[in-house]
Amino acid sequence: MADMVFFTDNYQDRSTNEGYQFEFFCGRCGNGYTSPFQHSVTGFGGRLLQMGGDLLGGEVGNKASNLGFDAQWLRSGVRGSTRDKALAKAVEQMKPNFTQCHRCGQWVCNQICWNAERGLCTTCAPRLDQEIAGMQAAAQVDQLRGKIAAQDWTKGVGYQEQATGLCHSCHQESGGGKFCRNCGTPQAAAPTALKKYCTNCGNQLGDAKFCSECGWPAG
Repeated sequence: MADMVFFTDNYQDRSTNEGYQFEFFCGRCGNGYTSPFQHSVTGFGGRLLQMGGDLLGGEVGNKASNLGFDAQWLRSGVRGSTRDKALAKAVEQMKPNFTQCHRCGQWVCNQICWNAERGLCTTCAPRLDQEIAGMQAAAQVDQLRGKIAAQDWTKGVGYQEQATGLCHSCHQESGGGKFCRNCGTPQAAAPTALKKYCTNCGNQLGDAKFCSECGWPAG
């Protein structure tokens, strides 16, 4: 049956015991389009006969019920050919909703995915107004991103206080400061101690108040 449904090979049978109905899908956007419901004479009539026979009772009711069962059985037996005819009719009914792109060969819906001005599907020939609108929106986002990035958004934010890290000494959260908040150990951000030298002879003083070489005060 796929060769008969020439405008799309993507459809679903929505038929019931009451009749036939099919939903056809666009090959590009996937939107579904449902054909009009086709009532089944054998299915509906057989069900009525069966219900009427049950209500009448007796010999007449039995005959009516048997006729109903026969109609239901007949419908099941010929459902293949009957369904094919119903599908063929649905194809003719729904065919105006689809067009085949002669560039890519894809059958697409006329409502969304067909560019009538170009005579191609919107994959092969996108609509210029939609493409321009999309590019404008993308450009606006890029420009806004650049303007926002150029601003200083860290002013007043205590990012050093909010930063977290493990102290290499006590292995607890240091708090992100220059010294560990738990043990006081200098962290990577802590300044290194400056060496002090005698201003008279240049000897290294350390923590001495007077130079050990010349006795000059450390100042």
